[in-house]
Amino acid sequence: MGDRKQEQREAFRADDPAAGPLTTDQGVEVDHTDDSLAAGERGPTLMEDFHFREKLTHFDHERIPERVVHARGAGAYGFFEPYESCAEFTRAAFLQDPSVRTPVFVRFSTVQGPRGSADTVRDVRGFATKFYTSEGNYDLVGNNFPVFFIQDGIKFPDFVHAVKPEPHNDIPTGASAHDTLWDFVSLQPETLHAIMWLMSDRAIPRSYRMMQGFGVHTFRFVNAVGKGTFVKFHWRPKLGVHSLVWDEAQECQGRDPDFNRRDLWDAIEAGEYPEWELGVQLVAEEDEFAFDFDLLDATKIIPEEQVPVRPVGRMVLNRNPENFFAETEQVAFHTANVVPGVDFTNDPLLQARNFSYLDTQLIRLGGPNFAQLPVNRPVAPVRTNQRDGYHQSALHSGTNYFPNSLGGGCPAHAGAGANAYTHYAERVDGAKIRRRSPSFEDHYTQPAMFWNSMADWEKRHIVAAFRFELGKVGTMAVRARTVERLAKVNGDLAAQVARGVGVPEPSGTEAADKLSSPALSLESLGGDGSVRTRQIAVLVADGVDTAQVTSVRESLAAQGAIVEALAPTDGSVTGADGDRFAVDRALPTVASVLYDAVLLPGGPVGTPATAADPDAMRFVRDAYRHGKPVGALGSGVGVLSALEPEGVRLSAEFHHTVADQGVVTDTSPGPASDDFLHAFIAALSAHRHWGRPPVRR
Repeated sequence: MGDRKQEQREAFRADDPAAGPLTTDQGVEVDHTDDSLAAGERGPTLMEDFHFREKLTHFDHERIPERVVHARGAGAYGFFEPYESCAEFTRAAFLQDPSVRTPVFVRFSTVQGPRGSADTVRDVRGFATKFYTSEGNYDLVGNNFPVFFIQDGIKFPDFVHAVKPEPHNDIPTGASAHDTLWDFVSLQPETLHAIMWLMSDRAIPRSYRMMQGFGVHTFRFVNAVGKGTFVKFHWRPKLGVHSLVWDEAQECQGRDPDFNRRDLWDAIEAGEYPEWELGVQLVAEEDEFAFDFDLLDATKIIPEEQVPVRPVGRMVLNRNPENFFAETEQVAFHTANVVPGVDFTNDPLLQARNFSYLDTQLIRLGGPNFAQLPVNRPVAPVRTNQRDGYHQSALHSGTNYFPNSLGGGCPAHAGAGANAYTHYAERVDGAKIRRRSPSFEDHYTQPAMFWNSMADWEKRHIVAAFRFELGKVGTMAVRARTVERLAKVNGDLAAQVARGVGVPEPSGTEAADKLSSPALSLESLGGDGSVRTRQIAVLVADGVDTAQVTSVRESLAAQGAIVEALAPTDGSVTGADGDRFAVDRALPTVASVLYDAVLLPGGPVGTPATAADPDAMRFVRDAYRHGKPVGALGSGVGVLSALEPEGVRLSAEFHHTVADQGVVTDTSPGPASDDFLHAFIAALSAHRHWGRPPVRR
């Protein structure tokens, strides 16, 4: 894989004019740019130095306004291919032929923080996909939550102002635990469904590669005969949906603030291309009012038990950008970039986004010609009468108006019956009013459904998240008012949160709705069982049984996992056989939160030096309490038993593997047995093990 990447880079450089001498913007070769032109060695700089002026001017102007939201992002290229023709419900060309691959660019992002914030904050994640289709660009601009915080776009400035840092001190960065957000939430109950998602582990994904995506809104498919079908979009990752726990997320912010971005980049560079399946929920137009909620309400989902998700294709990301600014930063998404066969509904939040996205790009990218940037440029031919403006790069000729005769009537309208975009014919009438539909008024049923659908461990994490967030709110009245809102979702949830944040438990709480949707729980989203790209740390020291380490590394690598040997210091250790064994990283430079599992190999006699190393013991303890798989072989079992994990069975005899709650042990010396390897891989594929008792030490 490394050789192939090197060949690609060398081929790129061979065709790259930057491989030649340094020049000015006008192509004039430059012999020296380390010193300014001056009058004598200590004299003043001369303004005739056009090299100096050009270089500094570019530097002074090389920043563009960052996105108001979704500022911190990561992107990649890839392709999408449908499983079969979807002509039954849409005429969109990219959903017709399984043999045709449509190029895509995907940008993942956090929402609240600026570009310099950390990846692993508690936040919504953007999941925006640009399809470069044969009919023009289609942008599916979504999030990793299927619901939004508000119902009407006119509230968007209010919500964003509330979730952004406090205006008087610009604190906190990249976080939602502060007064203004929770004041807004406590006064705007339509936010509660998205807030439940935000307080769940969905808000701290393990990886962009292990994260769902949703179109959020109800859109409309239109087929070749003009028949419309309501549609909701779902992206489901092949590797399953997995998250961090809050303690891990906070430590990752210090250990590696680029944790998610690095993970995506490294996986693609290694040829471990992430993959998602695109699914759709389809609702016939005659069933628009068949639900106990409004399809146009962006704070609601259609439970998958009511309308199953139909898989229609897959997306693979297989190429990293060559330049972050030119591609990931300048990519411009717009919800109104649609193709024939995809149309809108009257969702008031969607209508606002159709205006706001274009308006934002105009100022952020300096004018109306941002679609000519390479990352935004369609593969379909572009023929318009729009001319001039900032950053115009096309060389136009002929007329720039329609109708015309001097240009032979070109470019002309496509005309009826062609592949042109045709808006869905829908009768719309009514009095002009400024009022929300009564069908949007139920703000509590679906948040309660989300809570009821969670596993016990997910509920514990949600309660802890509310306690953390509200515990940082300085105004006690805001805490109390939020808890009162939660009481209408679930009385037990509200009581537990109240006890944690020092406000009275609500009295006379309403009975919680018993509606649930098992598809909402992370326990139902385990993926294909693969352990590919899972990161396993093996703790080694002098005297380590290198045969065990080698057998485990080879077996896990064959399954696509990544195994790294960690030691107290970098370089190498001396194995039990007297040979030097290379170390991948030093323990002080890493932490358990950066890995998916830990393995403790044995030494020749007794407990190895690992048990005496506080960094190593903390590493194992953290992996255990975060529910990660923990393996121990030979005398390494003694290291694990030193933590005294109460109630977890450990191997006590040779040639006998014990697997209990994600802890896999075998006291046998020598290479790992097949039984141990199979059990450890099974524990790893389950990702987390939440039923464990705590350790005593």
